[in-house]
Amino acid sequence: MFKQLARGVALTASLALLPLATACGGSNDDASADSKPTKVSAAPAAGVVAPAKVEVIAGLIGCTAKIRIDADELREGVCHGKKADYIITTFPEEKFKDTWLESASIYGGTYLVGTRWVVAAKREQLEEIRSELGGSVRQLRSMGPAPSAS
Repeated sequence: MFKQLARGVALTASLALLPLATACGGSNDDASADSKPTKVSAAPAAGVVAPAKVEVIAGLIGCTAKIRIDADELREGVCHGKKADYIITTFPEEKFKDTWLESASIYGGTYLVGTRWVVAAKREQLEEIRSELGGSVRQLRSMGPAPSAS
């Protein structure tokens, strides 16, 4: 399952980079306002905010990240914790994170989302690390075709 998640996230990252590389200009119209991901839970009341650096977030989770993507628009690392595998993606600006989340919504999934960072793992593990990292757990709806039963 982790390999499928990793492939999906890698593909999502590639898709997120495509609009950034081909963007010709901006517009004040937000046509995607209706397709925002669903918010599942809020950040802790203490207002904990993890820094947007893959290695630091991995350390807060209790693992060491292996960097898979190191680009201008994002950095992505994978780490193997005691309870789960995590994919940590950080962004230099919020707009890159927003584009990435929009692209990831094609595949669906559950993510812990903070300021300029996203962590992918199983929902139970995301809820557990939320107290360390802050952020909110978001369930993204898949926009692709439903898998057929065979």
